[in-house]
Formats: sequence, C-alpha cells, structure tokens
Amino acid sequence: MMEQRGKALSVLIASTLAFTVCFMVWMMFGVIGIPIKKALNLNATEFGLLTATPVLTGSLIRVPLGIWTDKYGGRIVMTILMACTVPAIWLMAYATEYWHFLVIGLFVGLAGGSFSVGTPYVARWFPKKQQGFAMGVYGAGNSGAAVNKFVAPAIVVAFGWTMVPQVYAAIMLGTVIIFWLFSHSDPSHLVSSNTKFTEQLKALKDPKVLKYCQYYSIVFGGYVALSLWMVQYYVGEYGLDIRAAALLAACFSLPGGVLRAIGGWLSDKYGAHSVTWWVMWVSWICLFLLSYPQTDFTVNTVNGAKTFHIGLNVYTFTALMAVLGVSWAFGKASVFKYISDDYPKNIGTISGIVGLAGGLGGFVLPIMFGALMDITGVRSSAFMLMYGVVWVSLIWMYWTEVRRTEVMGPRSSSAGVK
Repeated sequence: MMEQRGKALSVLIASTLAFTVCFMVWMMFGVIGIPIKKALNLNATEFGLLTATPVLTGSLIRVPLGIWTDKYGGRIVMTILMACTVPAIWLMAYATEYWHFLVIGLFVGLAGGSFSVGTPYVARWFPKKQQGFAMGVYGAGNSGAAVNKFVAPAIVVAFGWTMVPQVYAAIMLGTVIIFWLFSHSDPSHLVSSNTKFTEQLKALKDPKVLKYCQYYSIVFGGYVALSLWMVQYYVGEYGLDIRAAALLAACFSLPGGVLRAIGGWLSDKYGAHSVTWWVMWVSWICLFLLSYPQTDFTVNTVNGAKTFHIGLNVYTFTALMAVLGVSWAFGKASVFKYISDDYPKNIGTISGIVGLAGGLGGFVLPIMFGALMDITGVRSSAFMLMYGVVWVSLIWMYWTEVRRTEVMGPRSSSAGVK
C-alpha cells in the first residue's frame, strides 16, 4: 500500500512538472509574439492568429490523446508527445516569414495536448475522494503560463527573442528524461482495448458533456486567450515595457494556474456545482468592470463645460485580473470534478473532449480579440466578448442545474447534478 502511495505521488509530481513545461512552451508566443509583431508589422488580427495557432493543434489532438491514454497508459503517451515537440521548438528560432511561424506553431502546439494525457493518468492513481485534489495539483501546471512571463521577457531583453525557443527546446528535452525516470505504469488503469474510437466519441451526443464543454471554454479557453493577450494589452493600454507588462500579466496567469489545486479540494468538499456557480458569478462581475473602456466625457455645468475621465488605472485593472484568475483556477478544477463524478469509467475520453472545447476557446478568442480591436479600436472589447460568453453559461447553468439545486444553505454541500 505504501509503495503504491509512493508511486502515486511520484507520478503526480513528475506529471505536474511535465505539464508546467508543456504549458510554458504552449504560451511562448504571448511574449515573443510582441517583438515578432514589430518585426513583421502585423495588425491585431494577425497577432491574434499568430498567438492562437499553437492552441489549435494542442486542442485538436486532445481527444485522440485521451483515448490513447485510456488504451496504452499515460507514461508512454506523454513521453512520446513531449519528445515530438523538441525539434519544432528549436526550429522556431530560425523562422523569418509570417507563414513560417504559423506552420512551426502548429507543431509546437502539440505540447498543449499534454493536459488530456495527464488528467486521466494522474486521477487513476488516487482514490475517488482525492481525485479532485490530485487533478487540481496536476492542473496547477497551467502556471507554466506565468513561468513563461517571468523567463521569456528576461531572455528577450538580454539575448533577443530567438534565444527563447532554443532555451525552451533544451528545457523540454530535459523534462522528457526526468518524466520517464520518475513516472510509473499500472496495467489495471488501462481501458479494455476492444473499445472502439467511435464508441468513445458517442459521448459528444450527451448534453451534459456539451454543457461542461461550454463551461470549460470560459474558465480554460478564456484563461489561455487572456494569458496570450495580456502582455501586449499592458504594453498598448498602459505604455509599459515588455518586462513590466509580463510581470503584471503574471498576476493573472499565476493564481489562475497554481490555485487550481485549491479548486479541486473545494470541489471535493462542496460539490462541483456550487463551486462552478460561484465562479461564473465572480467572472461576470469582474468582466463587467474590465469591459469599461477609457472614457472622457464633457458635462455642461452652471460654470461651463467640464470634462471627466472614467477608466481603470493599471492597479485596479491588475487587481480585477488577479481575482478573475483565482476564480477561473477554481472553475477549471470544478469542471473536471463534474467529469470524474459523472464518467468515472471514461475520464480519458470525456476530459479529452472537454479539454478540446476549452482549447478551441483559447484558439478562437485571441483571433476574435484582435478582430474586435481592429474593427472597433477599443482594447477592452476583448472583455466585452468574454462577458457575453459568461452570460450564456450562467443562463444555461440556471436552467439545467440551479432550479433543481440549493446553491446556498445547509444542503448545498451535496449540490451537483448526478
């Protein structure tokens, strides 16, 4: 029993490290995209597409990776996946044209698929009552987005952006070796190999799966999109240099990753429904305030015309982003608690499908952010879009869950749709 416990902890630590590095690489364009944008003279939509390209492949590969993890085990799948990204990361340093970055970005993006390998792989090493916490700890690897914001700007300022992919390729190679040495396999965790792809994909017909996809496209898709978008937002909106901008953007990315484990614990204790419901309301309030653009207006007073300015200063903006990051950290864990509760035999496939939806949110949103900014000229239009998406979730959640569930009071701890 103790040996099994030790193996479970070793798997959890090695997997979380691997996921952190994968996420750091996946978010690389959020920082190096800024000097690339300048060099290639890109508009906001082109910049959005550049940052979003790795997210596309990292999302699309999640469903097959989840299925392969059920079938072959997480250890071998994760190792091969990470090893495949190393050459692409290295090649990024030699790209010169816009299309080079897009094509190489597609291959670098494979690193983002690691989430749907590690989630079922880690969960199966732990008893059901600890799975929310274990998946939350693993999911804290999202903080790789913040690690990228600390590491990449320092390298860009010291050596130029081309050094970042070379350093990241070396880090990824080292991580592949460490993961293989400290992870384990258990044949009892495999789903019988006679399960067909098509049978597992039938889960998409389940309306509950579609609902969890929508939730996750906010708490994870929005997190990925804003992690990619925030550095250049700070540079443009508040005139900061790349290091200060990345540091402030990390105030969103860091809690949004690290605190996921607490979200897992809260979901185990109070139920996935209660946690997700409160997450959506906190997001709704934060996004409403963040949506307000910098505004000057003139009022005709008795003493003549007076001009007033309303807008978020950099401190208030960062504080609201930090609160949003914390709430989404809890939300990412609570969505996966829903999955482990409702689909214990099929965690790999369902988490792959839901992860795909979240990732596609992270792909589509930066492009839409860029397009909205090019069309309206208003930077905060990104938050207006997110505000609308959260409205959809709140309404959907109310009609399918809340009307039958007590959200507050003594019985709320058993909340959640079973």
